[in-house]
Amino acid sequence: MSSHVTLVSPIGIGHTILIWVTLVLGWGSLALMLVFLFNGGLELVNLGMGETDALVLNACLSMAFFLQHSCMIRRSLQQRMARYMDERYQGVSYTLSSSVVLLVLVIFWQQSGYTVASAEGVFRWLLRGVFACSLIGFFWGTRAVSPLDLFGIRRLRRRLLDLPQKPDRFRVRGPYRWVRHPLYFFCLLMIWSCPDVSVDRFMFNCLWSAWIIMATVLEERDLVHAFGEDYRRYRKEVPMLIPRTIFPIRQDFEALPGERHA
Repeated sequence: MSSHVTLVSPIGIGHTILIWVTLVLGWGSLALMLVFLFNGGLELVNLGMGETDALVLNACLSMAFFLQHSCMIRRSLQQRMARYMDERYQGVSYTLSSSVVLLVLVIFWQQSGYTVASAEGVFRWLLRGVFACSLIGFFWGTRAVSPLDLFGIRRLRRRLLDLPQKPDRFRVRGPYRWVRHPLYFFCLLMIWSCPDVSVDRFMFNCLWSAWIIMATVLEERDLVHAFGEDYRRYRKEVPMLIPRTIFPIRQDFEALPGERHA
């Protein structure tokens, strides 16, 4: 009778902890943001600021997220980071930093005391229905990407399991057969389907809608560079943000990417 003792590498334990921390922060910050979008705001911390100061703070919080999110995902910055950081850790570092900035934004966002518009009756329930359908569509899109790719931990997980690394590939499926950036599309619907629009929420809607459009255009450049003719062919067949038909594409595309999110 013999016994076997399996020693767990400290590096393996560290990677496992890092993966779980990334998943908890990633899903946690995303869940809190979805509650924020549904509720119109949370104001978890009331700083007692005046209307103008509060709006300036909110705008700065939004800009901080935009800069962090858009800069860290750019191919040029990732190439510079590769000089100092193993590429397998870049996805995790991106998710962790995005999650922290997003949590700070939601926690310190200051609500306005003035209302721009408020829907009542049937129209209010219609907007809630749009939000619910958009939420379902959003998670449908995350399943098409897969949670591991959504939070950038696939490479780290493969290293933990001592599996060979695979190149980034995406098979067009789910809502990606209607639009190239379905997660952004569903985010826009959730942003504008809130029935109670205060001054701060109206500013939020405008800033975030503008950023989503600009971020999508910038991301398209990186996707074309990464996947070349395959993505150009996909781009000719499928619209960027707004579906133009109720019927999905029937063509098969190879080596197509998914959206890169925190």
